[in-house]
Amino acid sequence: MIKGNVTQYEDFKYVMQDTGSIYVGAKYAYEELLEAEAVPFKLKAILTHYILKEASPQTTLESEFYYLEPGTFLYETWKQLKVRVKVQVQVEKKSLFGKKRMEYQEKILTLKELTEMNLTRKKASGLLITEIILSKLGMMTFSV
Repeated sequence: MIKGNVTQYEDFKYVMQDTGSIYVGAKYAYEELLEAEAVPFKLKAILTHYILKEASPQTTLESEFYYLEPGTFLYETWKQLKVRVKVQVQVEKKSLFGKKRMEYQEKILTLKELTEMNLTRKKASGLLITEIILSKLGMMTFSV
């Protein structure tokens, strides 16, 4: 059994919930989400009826949100669900002695903030999408 990279990849495949949100690891592909037991039925229905009409089942959430464009059907669907995205970006830190080093900093961005960044800026900042946060209230008001 191979351990190395497989374990790291699987670390970003999870579904958790609290009273107001559903947290989904960004390495999930849409087809894997539909098969996962921890995913609420309503989210599976939204994925089937809306998202998969525009996206490929093999698309990961990470790549979907990385390349998401404002004004598209997928953007409007995710916006309706009040999605936020947890990302890691590289920032320059200075040590006590003035030595500079690059470090990853975690941020939670709205869909609007994420899509306002162009692809060049995303690549320059070393943007990594780690988690998608769905609002349960947004899901509740969404009609399937």
